[in-house]
Amino acid sequence: MMAVKRLFLINGPNLNMLGKREPGTYGNASLADVVKLVKDTAWEYGYEVEEFQSNHEGDLVDQLHKADVQAAGVIMNPAAYTHTSIALRDAVSAISLPVVEVHISNIHARESFRHQSMLAPVSQGQIVGFGIDGYRLAALAIIKQIESEGRHER
Repeated sequence: MMAVKRLFLINGPNLNMLGKREPGTYGNASLADVVKLVKDTAWEYGYEVEEFQSNHEGDLVDQLHKADVQAAGVIMNPAAYTHTSIALRDAVSAISLPVVEVHISNIHARESFRHQSMLAPVSQGQIVGFGIDGYRLAALAIIKQIESEGRHER
């Protein structure tokens, strides 16, 4: 039996409202559009994607722990928890997977309280400001990282 190549796509609070919430900042694409984009990109490289969205911090922590035993990497948009969650930072630090942090808007060009990311220092990288295409870029980057390390099958 061949092992599955899997990524986790984890989205935080209010991202279920994409397409409705502040389209001037986040665009008109829905979360379903984001998921399709990541799945289509990953599929080209033989990866499946397990998606998860929650407005609850502990659920996001649980998904990171689950990813550690079921996936080769994580693409994560922690949304507002980016700037406040020590729990998510600790969960990213605790797992042995590369994590790429994604933001649809450029958080560094917005309100000053959004400039600090608790997760960036413990993530593989951060992609911001490219709309939902940032998720595609994150998928490509994390797959390249995983493949270069030979850790693609779980």
